[in-house]
Amino acid sequence: MFDPIEKLKEYVRHPSVSADSKFKDGMIGAQEFLRGLFTNLGFVVDVVPTALHPVIVAKRGVDPSWPHVIIYGHYDVQPPDPLKSWQTPPFEPIVLGNLIFGRGTADNKGPLMVHITAVARLLEKDPQLQLRITFVVEGEEEIGSKNFKYFLKENKHRLAGDLIYMSDNGILAPDQMVVTVGLRGMIAFEIELTGPKSDLHSGIHGGALMNPLQALVELSASLHASDGRVNIPGFYDKVMEPEPWERDQLKDAGLDEKKYGEFLGIKAFHMPPGYTPFEAVRFLPTLEFNGFSGGYQGEGAKTVIPSQASAKITCRLVPIQEPDNVKEMVFAVLRERCPKGVTLKITEQHYTAPYVVIPPGRSNTPKNQPLALANCFRALEKEAAEIWGKPLLYLREGGSVGLLSDLKELLGLDAVMMGLFLPDSNLHAPNENFDLDVMRKGIETSERVLASLAATSPK
Repeated sequence: MFDPIEKLKEYVRHPSVSADSKFKDGMIGAQEFLRGLFTNLGFVVDVVPTALHPVIVAKRGVDPSWPHVIIYGHYDVQPPDPLKSWQTPPFEPIVLGNLIFGRGTADNKGPLMVHITAVARLLEKDPQLQLRITFVVEGEEEIGSKNFKYFLKENKHRLAGDLIYMSDNGILAPDQMVVTVGLRGMIAFEIELTGPKSDLHSGIHGGALMNPLQALVELSASLHASDGRVNIPGFYDKVMEPEPWERDQLKDAGLDEKKYGEFLGIKAFHMPPGYTPFEAVRFLPTLEFNGFSGGYQGEGAKTVIPSQASAKITCRLVPIQEPDNVKEMVFAVLRERCPKGVTLKITEQHYTAPYVVIPPGRSNTPKNQPLALANCFRALEKEAAEIWGKPLLYLREGGSVGLLSDLKELLGLDAVMMGLFLPDSNLHAPNENFDLDVMRKGIETSERVLASLAATSPK
């Protein structure tokens, strides 16, 4: 009998931190664990090398008339730091009450184990299950999926499926299934303003030249209007307004603005007019300052005019904004508004496109939506209502997951994202945990959904 909790414990004991080479053995251990697990379930397993960490590909089913589901996950985890803040050892999973604690339990080893268990139970009942299943488990999600796009380009022929099925997203409460249908894209860059060739004495030279810090503040302040809108011409031209059903789903979530404000520790919200804070973080693009630097940062005073000042900036993008187009208009405005007396340098970093998928039966559902994708959504709606006790919610989220746009671009596939971790699962933080009731309901839901897809195969 396949015991998901014991399997998860074994999986978590491998400290697979992709960002730190000291955890090389843990990465290899996680790879070998998955290889053995999938092999024992009857899958053909290939560990595909990349420039850094390999991708695990496990396949079963060869009949081209069967639906083909590609189940995505990642075996790498965040570093455990700060270790002193953990109440239990991060890589020695422990069950306390209804929670299992350990790094990776919620992100993403627990959710992946949900789907592996569902498949194991289905194959135990019916070894000839008429469903092609391919697990694709990468090892670089926590460092930006650096080589995943190259993997997809080189392995397109092996990944010709009907849909992506995954659980690397969250739910609002233990009794409320949420399916994520949209994520924001992002562009990231840094600006650096240079004035004099070296730092200067502010008494001797102050008042005769533009201070790079002042120039940075003036330039940065020009990028927003007082009502919270981004003050760049054309920035909102390609923003896809939310459909009424999307706003209704968000209202049905029962989110409380006062509690949200208390959670954030703020006295007032600040967003463009016409949107609630919950709508703003899902449906609107942003321009955010992530860091400023320049001048003296130590204790006490130092009367200096710095030679340089810089800022780190990210823009979150929504459908149907294009990263290249937004980048060009933002960079053009920065160059145009840069104060005289300083030189502007823009350093591009990474970017990803926004992603959205529309469930069947909505006003804006594509007419040519693939049948298997629609069937998966419908099966989730049916099974979630029975197992979780409430109708599921379709919600966009504010974060960015670049691999989704890569999957869409290179494979032409949309994703069904069944949420499984909770707001207090402590992702990327000490005391990460996974709710075992959610795990059990997730396994039952996934098993039924996959069984329903197999039932659509021609007999």
